[in-house]
Amino acid sequence: MNHMARQESTNSPGRLSQIRQAYTITKRVDPKIGLIVAGVGLGTFVVLLAIGFAIGHPIYLGILGFVLGLLAAVVIFGRRAEKAAFGQLEGQPGAAAAVLNNIKRGWNIQLVVAANRNQDAIHRAVGRPGVVLVGEGNVNRLRPMIAAEKRRMSRIVGDAPVIDIIVGNDEGQVPLNKLQVHMMKLPKVISGGQATQIADRLRAMGDLMANAPIPKGPLPKGSRMPKGAGKTR
Repeated sequence: MNHMARQESTNSPGRLSQIRQAYTITKRVDPKIGLIVAGVGLGTFVVLLAIGFAIGHPIYLGILGFVLGLLAAVVIFGRRAEKAAFGQLEGQPGAAAAVLNNIKRGWNIQLVVAANRNQDAIHRAVGRPGVVLVGEGNVNRLRPMIAAEKRRMSRIVGDAPVIDIIVGNDEGQVPLNKLQVHMMKLPKVISGGQATQIADRLRAMGDLMANAPIPKGPLPKGSRMPKGAGKTR
């Protein structure tokens, strides 16, 4: 019991610190967050308390109003904090990567499988819906990058679907704040075992290319390619 009490006491400051930090960050973007959350919580409590007096059960409905008011305040705070977080991320390089990193279950995520000097990037997620290529950056530069990545993967993915998503607010794109939900709603068409096999093969292909003895830039005049580079079996 003492061990559990000590563990709980050491965890509580961490949670309070996280809540405080989330509130501080949200308030920068949404200055009225405190008034809104307090208004929702207090308003819910007052309405239910008034109903309690009207029907002759003020204590019962007062307690219920307090609980529901607290719950409503937490829900509203969570939604506005999430909206503020996405607002700060939107338009920043790596924003889609940050969202993908939060997808824990059902997906094998590999960030920045392709990129260019303009910070346009493609990330890859493999799950039961198939292989999803998520692009962030300039759409005109991303489309040929995605096409090249599809060609590179074609021998490995087989008949598994390959879905491409470009993050943005234009027609045909997926907004950053809806990316996670959009991916979770994709239809599941392959087994978990198939998804794991494909993810492992794609990762091995990436490691093989990263470790290949191929120069990262143009060769100096008169120099030769390393032995084994460019050979195929």
